[in-house]
Amino acid sequence: MFTTRPTLQGTFGMVSSTHWLASQSAMAVLEDGGNAYDAAVAAGFVLHVVEPHLNGPGGEVPIILAPAGGDVRVLCGQGPAPAGATIGHYRGLGLELVPGTGPLAAAVPGAFDAWMVLLRDHGTQRLSQVLRFAIGYAEDGHAPVERIGQTVETVRELFETQWTSSADVYLPGGQAPRCGELFRNPALAATWRRLIAEAEAAGGVDREAQIEAARAVWREGFVAEALIRQSGRPTLDTSGSHHTGTLTAADLAGWSATYEAPATYDWNGWTLCKAGAWSQGPAFLQQLALLPSPLSELPAYGSARCVHLLIEGCKLAMADREAWYGDAAGVPLDTLLSEPYNTARRALIGERASYELRPGSPEGRAPVLSGHATDVASGAPGFNALGLPAAGTGEPTVAKDGGTRGDTCHLDIVDRWGNMIAATPSGGWLQSNPVVPELGFPLGTRLQMAWLDEGLPNSLTPGRRPRTTLTPSLALRDGVPVLAFGTPGGDQQDQWQLHFFLALALRGPVRGGLDLQGAIDAPNWHNDSFPGSFYPRGMLPGSVTVEEGMDPAVIAELRALGHDVTVGAPWSEGRLCAVARDPETGILMAAANPRGMQGYAVGR
Repeated sequence: MFTTRPTLQGTFGMVSSTHWLASQSAMAVLEDGGNAYDAAVAAGFVLHVVEPHLNGPGGEVPIILAPAGGDVRVLCGQGPAPAGATIGHYRGLGLELVPGTGPLAAAVPGAFDAWMVLLRDHGTQRLSQVLRFAIGYAEDGHAPVERIGQTVETVRELFETQWTSSADVYLPGGQAPRCGELFRNPALAATWRRLIAEAEAAGGVDREAQIEAARAVWREGFVAEALIRQSGRPTLDTSGSHHTGTLTAADLAGWSATYEAPATYDWNGWTLCKAGAWSQGPAFLQQLALLPSPLSELPAYGSARCVHLLIEGCKLAMADREAWYGDAAGVPLDTLLSEPYNTARRALIGERASYELRPGSPEGRAPVLSGHATDVASGAPGFNALGLPAAGTGEPTVAKDGGTRGDTCHLDIVDRWGNMIAATPSGGWLQSNPVVPELGFPLGTRLQMAWLDEGLPNSLTPGRRPRTTLTPSLALRDGVPVLAFGTPGGDQQDQWQLHFFLALALRGPVRGGLDLQGAIDAPNWHNDSFPGSFYPRGMLPGSVTVEEGMDPAVIAELRALGHDVTVGAPWSEGRLCAVARDPETGILMAAANPRGMQGYAVGR
């Protein structure tokens, strides 16, 4: 089939990310003798600089890694709710939802520590080596992509009147970042230079000791002190009021990124690996489990009947996400992925589109939803035709007209030794919180994904991780890691990724390898028939958004099946990245999404 680019093939190393500068920086690390994990850290910090509207050091990053010859592991860079982030505190402020912006929405920042733990345990290079690219782009400047300036313009008034420290960085001289002109963040460069200097002074010549010293500087040194000061500053947020946050020195000092086993599902010779139910990752696995069995009963991929089955299966999986997922004891994940459970759930998929939110009852347990989710799903008074609260505006990652705004980054890397990694950095966006003036970056807002209702798996609870939408993927074939992939897109991530994976798994090879680029370029779609994860947490029952380029006959048939179809802009659905390795030949592959005109794969 026609594709926008070739699937790259080589034997030395492959990188795919959502920005060409991050991809090329990672490749430079590989060329310098570093491995996939050194390269990933370098790329992650470059993404903080060149996609600040999509991620930052104050955000989070879940990572899935497959060291050559080792076990697949998840490295959790999602920080928990601070000790003071109780439901009672937020309800006492008159809130029914965690705000979408401001320090009340800030979890313990997780990205920095996760990158440091990865570098310490699996990398080979020094902190100064992997940070030199990010420091250079922050200090000397980079040519910004269009979306940075566009994002800044949407919050110009807020920056100029309220978040003035953000205006200092993103509106220097009153001008937003513009294409074709160098944009700099000297405060961020100075932060990393100071952190490296203090780490080297404390750690001596030992590489790991330097990394441990850098972690201490972040958690207990000048970085921590500045983050705490910022959390205590009254800040205007999406509630319309000024609030201070709950983050304390003890919260920062007491948390570390940790490893855990992935959630897995075996399907048609593949084993898919995701983060656990503190993420939405298992929804990908549930969608696979809901596919027809035997697989020969699946209609032709791309046909209206196939798209219908995928949409309806997604609705069931996401309803279970709403009822059962969270960082809590007793999440019945084994049952949710079991064949008996999914056989019964599969029988709910009818010939026409469902407009209901239908969580299941694993182990006979009755599902319980938040009051807000119940009101949104039932169309209660006070909610408009989009299923959104009648007052207020949100930060959807994909607008209802199909236009992608983006909230996240992604990177995948495989090196010549067979080390593989998928990571999805996000949060700490320039539009999420005011820039910490001493540091050059803001706090995150991931707590907006937790509910202010007691007793739910995803209730706001001190020490628990808010259920994140961030969901990198890694796949094994016959027990051997062969594929790493992922995408930005909030609630859409495990929809777009499933469609990519099926397009890949159900098609023949190209040039003897996986057709990564063809699967990325294939027309994509998503639905919003479940409560969203981002403030104000609306839903649109029966909705399907397809990108222009999908077969008009398929669109017409979907409408005939009862789906409320919106045709979005061309090339508006998905921002996938992927790398792969053929274990028999050692050939490496990579591809990247053309949508948004900034994702690139490189390799040789």
